[in-house]
Amino acid sequence: MNGAPVTTTTTTTTVATPHRTIQPTRPEPRGLRFPPVLVKILVTALVFLVAYLVTNALDQDQGDVWNLTASIVIGGAALIVQYLVDFERRLEQIETSQTQLIRDVKDNLISHHIALTELVDDRFARISEATELFSNVDRSVLRSDGVVKLARSATECGQLNNETVKTFASEEIERLAGLLENLSNRSTDCLGENQDWLIGLTHCIKRSLDATSTSVDRDFWGSEPAARYLEAQSDAVQREVEIRRLFLVSLPEEIDDELRELANNQRALEIDARVVALSELPPWAQLGTKSDFIVFDRELSYEIDQDTKDVNAKTTLNARPSHVEHRMRQFTRLWEATLNLPHKGIPPTTDA
Repeated sequence: MNGAPVTTTTTTTTVATPHRTIQPTRPEPRGLRFPPVLVKILVTALVFLVAYLVTNALDQDQGDVWNLTASIVIGGAALIVQYLVDFERRLEQIETSQTQLIRDVKDNLISHHIALTELVDDRFARISEATELFSNVDRSVLRSDGVVKLARSATECGQLNNETVKTFASEEIERLAGLLENLSNRSTDCLGENQDWLIGLTHCIKRSLDATSTSVDRDFWGSEPAARYLEAQSDAVQREVEIRRLFLVSLPEEIDDELRELANNQRALEIDARVVALSELPPWAQLGTKSDFIVFDRELSYEIDQDTKDVNAKTTLNARPSHVEHRMRQFTRLWEATLNLPHKGIPPTTDA
């Protein structure tokens, strides 16, 4: 029994040394740490030794077996307590991480739900807009198949691997959109003389075409677009469209053989073409005769404005009822005044 304390004291000194070395290792910059299992073993061993010393000092009569048993029980209890503490700490960490995970998932679900809702609302809004658009097209007199074809062709052009074609297609779509928007407001214009509008409108008429043609148009009648324009008028005549045209000059001396032949050729196509000098008309009939205009079906006026050099500078389409009525009154004054002349707008030939 006397040798036990000596041995125990020596062992205690040996164990205490590594226990003290744990403390300075924590602040090392490299983060050196003992494995948790080793720490638990050291703590358990220390508790065992302390318990053994205490039990041996308090009651030396029980013998080494009782002291060892009590020390083992106390050391085991210390080990269990360490695991319980570690388990509780890890359980708290798990609970904290799970709570944070649930919060993050909840936040992500809310964000995803909001984004998905906005996306669905946007898509439904676009579908609703497209549905409303095509519904309006179906209710209008416009050909819905043409609108669908335009949309499909625009999409196909956008998928081409050709930047020039895509850019040109975008410009044309923008131009067409601007034209239709302006037409919805009953007026549009473009720079220069738009002969495509002229020919296209002639293909569309169903009742009448009333036109004036000044000396500015003289060169036009010998061009290729003029041939297509006359062909379109001839087709319109076959549809029983009434076409009247007044060739206007300032003085009778300006009515030459070329102009007579031009008028005769159009009359051969069943176009009621007449030639008149403004100086032969009364002043009230000459009002507003400085620019050419064509009235299609008495619903739309095609007008050409000249600049200071008598060059066709701008083409205007105007479907405002008040403006169209004004042009029709102007044409009617000219036409009736021409019919009141002795030659009725059909001047005699030079031989006559």
